[in-house]
Amino acid sequence: MKHCYIHIPFCQNICSYCDFCKVLYNEELVNKYLLYLEREINSIYKNDILDTIYIGGGTPSSLNVKQLDKLLKILTKLKQSKTIEYSIECNFSSITLEKLNLFKKYGINRLSFGLESINSKNLKILERTESKRQIIKIIELCKKLGFTNINIDLMYAIPKESIKDLQADLDFILALDVSHISTYSLIIEPHTKLAINRVNYIDEDLDYKMYQLICKNLADNYDHYEISNFAKKGFQSKHNLCYWQNKNYYGFGLGASSYIGTTRINNTKSLTKYLQDKYILNYENLTKNDIMSYEMILGLRLLQGINKDQFKEKYAKDIYDAFPIINNLLNKNLLVDDGNSIYIKEDKVYVSNEILINFIKE
Repeated sequence: MKHCYIHIPFCQNICSYCDFCKVLYNEELVNKYLLYLEREINSIYKNDILDTIYIGGGTPSSLNVKQLDKLLKILTKLKQSKTIEYSIECNFSSITLEKLNLFKKYGINRLSFGLESINSKNLKILERTESKRQIIKIIELCKKLGFTNINIDLMYAIPKESIKDLQADLDFILALDVSHISTYSLIIEPHTKLAINRVNYIDEDLDYKMYQLICKNLADNYDHYEISNFAKKGFQSKHNLCYWQNKNYYGFGLGASSYIGTTRINNTKSLTKYLQDKYILNYENLTKNDIMSYEMILGLRLLQGINKDQFKEKYAKDIYDAFPIINNLLNKNLLVDDGNSIYIKEDKVYVSNEILINFIKE
């Protein structure tokens, strides 16, 4: 166990598209939540030395300085390797110099900011409030303080968004010169404000053109290493790689999941139950076939794909014997076998879901 996710569900504002486990910030609830988060960690964590810790949400930076100090003090019981990647998610509207200095004090070395868009029309639809001036000021401050590992989230395929709008967002983000960019085509999830308001998706052809535009714009400065993720050399997300490489991890907090051995442990999304020490919703015991399917579905998201020898060493089974469907996908020119690895052709990455679903059926 070398990886750990911590969920902080509190937000100052609920965005119209958000389907994550979240609640509006309440000072009293946050204080109580941190007590129960500590109890959960104490009951499950087995003193493993961790290579990655990721604090996500929600909006972890929505907590006040005293609460963040309490949270990070709790997390000092998690043993860290010398090469730890220690990440926290932030919003530009809730970050301050005092909070950034606190992050440095506790060894956080990777910041992930939800920017999504700088277009006023898009921001109104997404119900976000960031300004260009605020974003530039915060990124400059982060760099001045010595944070070199910074991620920016970009959302595209927003209703009524044009190619010109997206190009402006890309130009702005490229000018920030951060080490990592994550991109997301808008998904309208049930029960979100967008779904309730019956907002429609943009045209599929336009969505594809936008994806191509992103890949083209980022190609010169970033390695496209996963379907939606781009990194400068040496700045791939080590934490997210643990998911895509189907490795075990701890997950603490409301709605979090752990993957320990062959068992997935899913936490409740009910804050009431969590604050009664009833944090586990269910256990899912995985078969070898389940785990191999996850290996394919997650690993093929990486542009380097899945190493055949490593698959055989891990599962004592040839990848073609485990998944005969691979031959069919090769014949259809949807997958490539270069002798060492099997991967999705880059020009087929956009339709990867249609390929990956074959491994669920298998």
